[in-house]
Amino acid sequence: MNYDIIIIGFGKGGKTLAGALGEDGQKVALIEKSPKMYGGSCINTACIPSKTLIEEAGRGRNFREAMSRKTNVVNDLNEKNRKKLEDNENVDIYTNTARFKDNKTVEIVENDQVIDELTAEKVVINTGAKSNIPDIEGIDTTNNIFDSEGIMELDDQPDSLIVLGAGYVALEFISLFTTLGTKMTVIDRSPHVLIKEDKDIGTAVYEDMVGAGIEFVSDTETSKVYNDGESVVAETDNGTFKADAMLIATGRNPNTEGLGLENTDVELDEDGAVKVDEHLRTTADNIFALGDVKGGMQFTYISHDDFRIVYDQLKGDGGRTTENRGAVPYTVYIDPPFSRVGMTASQAKKKGHEVAEGKLPVKEIPRHKVDDDERGVFKAVVDKETDKILGASLYGRHSEEIINIVKLAIDHDITATALKNNIYTHPTMAESFNNLFDV
Repeated sequence: MNYDIIIIGFGKGGKTLAGALGEDGQKVALIEKSPKMYGGSCINTACIPSKTLIEEAGRGRNFREAMSRKTNVVNDLNEKNRKKLEDNENVDIYTNTARFKDNKTVEIVENDQVIDELTAEKVVINTGAKSNIPDIEGIDTTNNIFDSEGIMELDDQPDSLIVLGAGYVALEFISLFTTLGTKMTVIDRSPHVLIKEDKDIGTAVYEDMVGAGIEFVSDTETSKVYNDGESVVAETDNGTFKADAMLIATGRNPNTEGLGLENTDVELDEDGAVKVDEHLRTTADNIFALGDVKGGMQFTYISHDDFRIVYDQLKGDGGRTTENRGAVPYTVYIDPPFSRVGMTASQAKKKGHEVAEGKLPVKEIPRHKVDDDERGVFKAVVDKETDKILGASLYGRHSEEIINIVKLAIDHDITATALKNNIYTHPTMAESFNNLFDV
């Protein structure tokens, strides 16, 4: 069957592109191999379920209550996403595996058998990423080991949990299960948490987590895992550790396996990601890639902006690129949240900026009294010569919201002085900018 465009994967960028082009009258094929992934990883296995669990735990819900609400939220969003595109008369959804036959032909595969062939002048790869499972003896044969998706499907809360890795995703689950009352042991090869972040922030996060009872075993390699009864044992070069279960949170890799890219002109980079240019066009001129499969920052809002770039290529003037989408903020949903946009002071100095740095402990912000939480520190980085904001690192309550103010300021050349002199509502964390940007 012939289409105007074939989109492989129901993720944020792909589903949004399918809907928009369908509304434009384009005939769209959207292929998703699992009905559990209608809407993409964000709503089914990543951002939404994990943040729902974090929110429920913070409200004092127990494990089963939190899991129940998470399941309801995911099911509702999955159904909503499926129905929205099913109701679009120009979009056909195929719940099957997709495999390229050539640059313009995609096979529909069921039980390893080709049941249909689709053709289109344009094809989009939106297959996301999958958990990176490290090469450790016993990891494939040991029970009660989970990745970030599997850990959110447990029926019972583990009393103790080993977490392998201490990156952003790992820290969120570490914080979640600590709030729920699970004893946490974190084993990581890095010497410290958040090693790419501002040192003051990383230290504050570490101290708060240790204060919450989390055990960090840093600068450590794990050589073997196995079961002792139902428990999981991890042997490392820094001792042996035992818990009810283990979470593997050592990153995610682009999901290209089985796509048949060898039958196309699409090339992968050294990390296994689909190579794209600034317009998200692959090395096959008619094929685009969106979201995590192309490497880089793995955020659903990046995938959504990828949609804007490709849609602009197909229906606009082609001016949108990965180079002009502005500063990208992010939040690590620990307790309290850590949010960042732009450069740290050390990064700015390495790029030749003469830096002015603002630092404000959360305990000096009036809102902390209302929240009854003085943990955290806010930091800002400003170019002394131009008064331009170069970045901000915010560790504290509500940082996930107010970091967007800084992103807007960076993108639109709003100066530090402007943020310092702005009028904010009271009592809020945003009013901290009156002091934070007084540099």
